[in-house]
Amino acid sequence: MVEGIIYRYRCGIAWRDLPADFGPWQTVWKRHRAWAADGTWDQVLDALLVRADADGELDWSVAVDSTICRAHQHGTNLERTTGGAVEPQESPRRAG
Repeated sequence: MVEGIIYRYRCGIAWRDLPADFGPWQTVWKRHRAWAADGTWDQVLDALLVRADADGELDWSVAVDSTICRAHQHGTNLERTTGGAVEPQESPRRAG
């Protein structure tokens, strides 16, 4: 079961494309979903991180390249000063 889940993520395939060697894809998907819902995967990750950190196999340095983090033009609250009228974001009221 675990090998089927790992295979699916490693290859980037859809669940339906999981080879029959791992059993019915529906069964593998249901088990993965149940383990994700009940926190089993979180417990496995925590245990692996503790062990790897104790063995000195983790490097906790993080690098972030902010040049790839772009906001949509409407994702800011700054006033537009590049020309043109600012259009309201609300729909006009309908005549009733």
